Amino acid sequence: MSEVRCALEAQAALGEGPVWCEVTNRLWWIDIVGQILHRFDPATGGDDTWPLPEPPGTLALCGDGRIVVALASGLSWFDPATGALTPFLPIEADNPATRLNDGRCDRQGRLWVGSMARKGGGPVGTLYRVSGSTLTAIRPGIIVPNCTEFSPDGRTMYFADSPTKKIVSCTLNPETGEIGAPKLFAEPPRGAPDGGTVDAEGHLWVALWDGSALARYRPDGSLERLVDLPVRRPTCPAFGGEGLATLFVTSARNGLDAPGDAEGGILAFEPGVCGLPESRFAAA
Repeated sequence: MSEVRCALEAQAALGEGPVWCEVTNRLWWIDIVGQILHRFDPATGGDDTWPLPEPPGTLALCGDGRIVVALASGLSWFDPATGALTPFLPIEADNPATRLNDGRCDRQGRLWVGSMARKGGGPVGTLYRVSGSTLTAIRPGIIVPNCTEFSPDGRTMYFADSPTKKIVSCTLNPETGEIGAPKLFAEPPRGAPDGGTVDAEGHLWVALWDGSALARYRPDGSLERLVDLPVRRPTCPAFGGEGLATLFVTSARNGLDAPGDAEGGILAFEPGVCGLPESRFAAA
């Protein structure tokens, strides 16, 4: 494993949602608090930005080059060629007290995204499944939805309600999108579970908010390794680069006393294992 480096000193308030596009060799990511969509080019160090009208929670790639951005009140299409943002599917748009947060596409191209309170920490959030343009509420009573990820065969879903400091797993029917009852998968040794990604060996990588680390879990839930990071609040990992051999990690500096230069930046290292191509949203 290589040493962890800061690939981009972005100083984002709350960097999140990294997704690698293997067509353009760029890393898409967001700053939730700053309400900014980013596109990072590791080859040049360039970082293109677009302001957003609401706080974004996550994003997903589409096969036609568009990006689906989960804004506070629902999903919108973003066209990188023109910079145009077009509303697509409202989600809790009539509730100003909530916003969308973490999400990910499963292996069949369905987008799973969760909502949470904009302020406070009550269990007012809901996990949703978006199949084309069909929205289905899956599970209510969530505080902070995170770590939405899927096994390589698409038959296991991982999820974390971060304040519980637990990661759960559920069986997933690839054909119907139905999930089984959640079972405890892992409890991180420090911090709270934030975003996650699954590598080509089927191991789950999880960013540990306030834990200054990434945890890698085997499919049976045992801890394979803990990677210390030079930031206090890592938020989400994503594989990218040549051969998907580089692990990028977004981070946050919001709320920190005397944040260092790397806080809110994008970290990168080669973990010795490759990732999987990002699943693309199957638009209707």
